[in-house]
Amino acid sequence: MLPTKRRRMGRKVTLAVATLNQWALDFEGNMSRIMESIMEAREMGATYRTGPELEVTGYSCEDHFHESDTYLHSWQILLEIMTSPQCNDMLIDVGMPVQHRNVAYNCRVVFHNKRILLIRPKLVMCDDGNYRETRWFSSWTKERQTEEYYLPRIISAATGQHTVPIGDAVIATRDTCLGYEICEELWNPRSTHIDMSLSGVEIMVNSSGSYMQLRKAYITTDLIRNASYKAGGAYLFSNLRGCDGQRVYFNGCSAIALNGHVVARGKQFGLEDVEVTTATVDLEDIRSYRVAMRSRCTIAASTPTYPRVNVDFALSHALDLNIPPSAPLEWVYHSAEEEIALGPACWLWDYLRRSGQGGFFLPLSGGVDSSSTAIIVHSMCCLVVKYVMLGDYQVLRDIRKILADPEFTPDNPAALCNRLLVTCYMGSENSSKETRQRATSLANQIGSYHLEINIDGAVSALLAIFNTVTGMKPLFKTQGGCPRQNLALQNIQARTRMVLSYLFAQLMLWVRNRPGGLLVLGSANVDEALRGYMTKYDCSSADINPIGGISKTDLKRFLLYAKDKFNLPIISDIVTAPPTAELEPLQNGALAQTDEEDMGMTYNELSEFGRLRKQSYCGPYSMFCKLVSMWKDNCNPLEVSYKVMHFFRCYAINRHKMTVLTPSYHAESYSPDDNRFDHRPFLYPANWSWQFKCIDEELERIACSTTAPPSSGDDFTSAKGYHSPSSGRRATSGADKTSSPLFFSETGTTGGGMSSGGSAHQLNNHIHGHESLKLTKSHSSGGYSKMHSSVMGKIKDRTGVPV
Repeated sequence: MLPTKRRRMGRKVTLAVATLNQWALDFEGNMSRIMESIMEAREMGATYRTGPELEVTGYSCEDHFHESDTYLHSWQILLEIMTSPQCNDMLIDVGMPVQHRNVAYNCRVVFHNKRILLIRPKLVMCDDGNYRETRWFSSWTKERQTEEYYLPRIISAATGQHTVPIGDAVIATRDTCLGYEICEELWNPRSTHIDMSLSGVEIMVNSSGSYMQLRKAYITTDLIRNASYKAGGAYLFSNLRGCDGQRVYFNGCSAIALNGHVVARGKQFGLEDVEVTTATVDLEDIRSYRVAMRSRCTIAASTPTYPRVNVDFALSHALDLNIPPSAPLEWVYHSAEEEIALGPACWLWDYLRRSGQGGFFLPLSGGVDSSSTAIIVHSMCCLVVKYVMLGDYQVLRDIRKILADPEFTPDNPAALCNRLLVTCYMGSENSSKETRQRATSLANQIGSYHLEINIDGAVSALLAIFNTVTGMKPLFKTQGGCPRQNLALQNIQARTRMVLSYLFAQLMLWVRNRPGGLLVLGSANVDEALRGYMTKYDCSSADINPIGGISKTDLKRFLLYAKDKFNLPIISDIVTAPPTAELEPLQNGALAQTDEEDMGMTYNELSEFGRLRKQSYCGPYSMFCKLVSMWKDNCNPLEVSYKVMHFFRCYAINRHKMTVLTPSYHAESYSPDDNRFDHRPFLYPANWSWQFKCIDEELERIACSTTAPPSSGDDFTSAKGYHSPSSGRRATSGADKTSSPLFFSETGTTGGGMSSGGSAHQLNNHIHGHESLKLTKSHSSGGYSKMHSSVMGKIKDRTGVPV
């Protein structure tokens, strides 16, 4: 005879994390996407659903978090979600701001069957990178404590509740226990998931607003995986994805990990507004994993407990024997080239469809930067066609709205690109036929609507006004003009292109019998912004810039990837061509101007300067000290000092341009973006007198420590013509004509010898005197020898008396 039938407790739970493309202050749209994620989670069998950080309001509301309306509308949206029948018999939490006792908190609100269970505030704010959370929110500092929160009357009227607990507590169901982290708490050295796991929490939930940076996707994955490995248990990570109104692109990559293995994951990039990722977890796997960790059990036995909010609900089902648990996955990361192809394209799509504009206008020069921007738009078109073909109705509805064509269904990326992107080659008498041909070929291959115009008439008209007023006619330096004249003539060309860009952007859809206007795209890379190698208010000034956070080196790699990915053979010519602004007259039809010689440094060097300045927090002296060893195979210490001084002078003089930098897609951790990421003055003491003096003194110490010159020609004290600063004169070897000594001849134009303390000033005087300071060829300098041929010719927009 069989024993009495026993009721079996379930052990498998299906959990859902939502990836949402929210929009700051779009309360109705945000609510719709939250509800869609709840319905999808239910259809996929989940009994618990979590979502991203501040999903009700959107993360980037910023100073709107100081407004009472933001909190009122958040409660109104929460009420709509809670009372929806779609939320019945599910445990759900959403992210929203909450004010408690006149303090604003970034919170998760947990509810079940129209009743709020817990308001869990964020414990650790994030204030680095692009984050400024303590400007709007405070941390909850009362560990393992709760208080009574008095609910708004609209909530009390609907739920019958008047108070609920707010604070550092966990949720206990009939079969398991859930605890919460919010974004930065996972990154913090004292992550709360350790204490929660020791206190018996089996499911740890993190709601995040983490943005994308190149080559950084692995960091979040490793943190999630390691959290569940070290502590045991299930770790749920739910992140935003897309552009919610700021420069960053939220990174997606929502995931679920179990005992050190990722068992479910969402996409990093995508056009869908809602993506729900689920995993089925066996709770007994968590328990057996933890029990086997004997050192953990010893600590857990004496760990203080968390306040528990009990809910009479089980996440598991009794009849779950036939439900297979989710198996571990291998996380495959995108390459940096793929991240550039996908991230900025998705960011552009979000901006375009939410801006109400009808497409893009791009000045296409045929160089690496503008070509990269054009190809990113083409990549966006490929994604739109792909999602429409997969049946994404939201993407189809958006593209029809953008094009004002309710019957249009895209099926070809090039044809869609022709309707969305207008490219324009703005040539002048200084433009070469090669760049014109490259621009035309690329436009044909990606399918853009391409124009060719000549700006000489507009430039001549502006110069004629100047001539009429002053009676003076500026000349290029090749025609006998001074650096100020040469610079002004370059800048007027660049600024004319900006003015014409906005004219064509406003009227080209009128020409093509379509309503609306076009967004002007910029194409200045992060290195040029850092160096200030751009004209203020030229074509770098635009509505948005998809490559403004990407280095020149990465853009070249991206183009080589795109050549095969999108079948664009012209890219081979674009990548191999020397970068040039084409603002000075050609010489016998050939280029007389290249960017790297104009800047006095290579793009590789510029990237290194940028990383040391921002990521390593180096000033001039620290950067010099680091580069002496890093570049020792290619540069002697003297050459390093010249390069560092030159970079910092150019950076200081041009920093003002960052205050008007076009909003750019954030991709690089050494971005000089002045709006949020890189807070620095825009008026510097550009001679860096004390800092450069310290470099000079370090050079003197290096020289004094060299007692005997070795035979190798690589040593800076021998073949390079360097001498001890204390000697007050340079070596007189005839082989020194191409060297760049720190100290100059006693009989030179300075009228005498010079001590180490004055060498930086003499260097500056030589620079502004337009004397040629030449270096021997080295790999780091790209093979050219002129280091400071004319700094005034390289610092655009700053003319007159040298600083």
